[in-house]
Amino acid sequence: MEVSVIAKSQAKIAGADFGNRELGLLNAKVDSKLFGSKSKICFTRSSRFEKLRIRLSTKAAQMEPVQSQNVDVGRRSKSLEGVKLYVGLPLDAVSTCNAINHSKAIAAGLKALKLLGVEGVELPVWWGIVEKETMGKYEWSGYLTLAEMVQNAGLKLHVSLCFHGSNQPRIPLPEWISKIGESDPNIYFTDRYRQQYKDCLSLSVDNLPVLNGKTPIQVYHEFCESFKSSFSNLMGSTISGISMSLGPDGELRYPSQRQPKSHGVGEFQCYDKNMLSNLKQHAEASGNPLYGLGGPHDAPSYNEMPNANNFFKDHGGSWESHYGDFFLSWYSSELIDHGDRLLSLASSIFGNTEATVHGKVPLMHSWYKTRSHPSELTAGFYNTASRDGYVAVAEMFARNSTKMILPGMDLSDQHQPQESLSSPESLISQIKSASRKHGVMLSGQNSSSSGTPGGFDRIKNNLEGESVELFTYQRMGAYFFSPEHFPSFAEFVRSVHQPELHSDDLPIGEDNTASSPASSVAEEQMQAA
Repeated sequence: MEVSVIAKSQAKIAGADFGNRELGLLNAKVDSKLFGSKSKICFTRSSRFEKLRIRLSTKAAQMEPVQSQNVDVGRRSKSLEGVKLYVGLPLDAVSTCNAINHSKAIAAGLKALKLLGVEGVELPVWWGIVEKETMGKYEWSGYLTLAEMVQNAGLKLHVSLCFHGSNQPRIPLPEWISKIGESDPNIYFTDRYRQQYKDCLSLSVDNLPVLNGKTPIQVYHEFCESFKSSFSNLMGSTISGISMSLGPDGELRYPSQRQPKSHGVGEFQCYDKNMLSNLKQHAEASGNPLYGLGGPHDAPSYNEMPNANNFFKDHGGSWESHYGDFFLSWYSSELIDHGDRLLSLASSIFGNTEATVHGKVPLMHSWYKTRSHPSELTAGFYNTASRDGYVAVAEMFARNSTKMILPGMDLSDQHQPQESLSSPESLISQIKSASRKHGVMLSGQNSSSSGTPGGFDRIKNNLEGESVELFTYQRMGAYFFSPEHFPSFAEFVRSVHQPELHSDDLPIGEDNTASSPASSVAEEQMQAA
């Protein structure tokens, strides 16, 4: 099999002159159920590989416009200068057995990204893989090998330290944590129905010796120290940044939404015994002991609308009552204090390296157009129509000299369900404003690897300005390299990196004249021969 990126004239993507370079690669048989039959760079766990050569050729002339997404190919804004582009590696790039999954496809992908002009890649490093069986026993071999692959490809590496689990693909917390949880379920976040969320630890146990005599903060600290020591030769040179997991999916939030893509208001997560104990103490200290009996009794459930009960109603809702303000202030401050502890830990360990420290906030944009902003409230952000809940968050990031990762930069209000009263654009603007006020630099991410309508244009709009210096596109895989997607991504990279099209980049029409940029969007095409 031969895969070609073909252009009519001198092939240049993001300033890289391909000429007739050939990349000797290996490819695996496609698992069509998992990755799709149209993929040319294949990600599969099969150990039987076929020899593949990818030729970046300028001799063949087979061009077809790709219209997967609209990308403005004109001059870039000067405000995009200096924005570094990264691509996330697969979540399961390293298996639970510490082997590299689909390693040859990843190697091919790294070479393609380097030629494209991408700055680096992001690598999720899972607690449940590195410290899987025994507390204090770390296995870094798979991640070290992958980091060296990135280094050899000439790319930078941003590492995400994941003290949480993943549902898809399934990557649980360490086995020894699960055993502790069986006897003490209060180490997990709990809702009012006494259902535990078992993909991260409750913030209420941060400083409690619930892990075989150690606190989670101590365990996280030792993990980070081991990582720093094991990857010391790559710190600063290859490893440019480190993200600290702050909660579910790595984000600073409560696990208020238990179902993916739910547009309900979510649930407050304050019912493990330690959270209830903290609430009781806070209520008694404030002179309102009855406020400490539990969370709001009149809040809707996970998938319900704000008006399903009284708490979140726009007018007369108890979120505006004295009790409502008391509870929401406590609930959000507990989350911010948790983020402060973890980012302070990360800054103290990695502050003397050249790698920058990052933390991620969520984009809880459903119901943003209501007065109460219920999805944000249940997630732990006391942000309403009359209160800016992100100022305190930005202050916390600034205090720890860390950068903030903001997802959802590909989302627009236009493509949200009308019934959810959502506004990702307004929420992103608000968070960016709070960050600018406190001098916090932002790193952006997109929301979906499957693409959103007009997503690349939204990303470019959100990258404008001086506060965003890095963007990580999520995430490498079969769809990422498919003909339906990769040409649009390549054009996006070029439009960010190049101020204008070079004449050699313009396709030649039948009359031997260069066609306009608008008619030549992503004409380089991956083809199987």
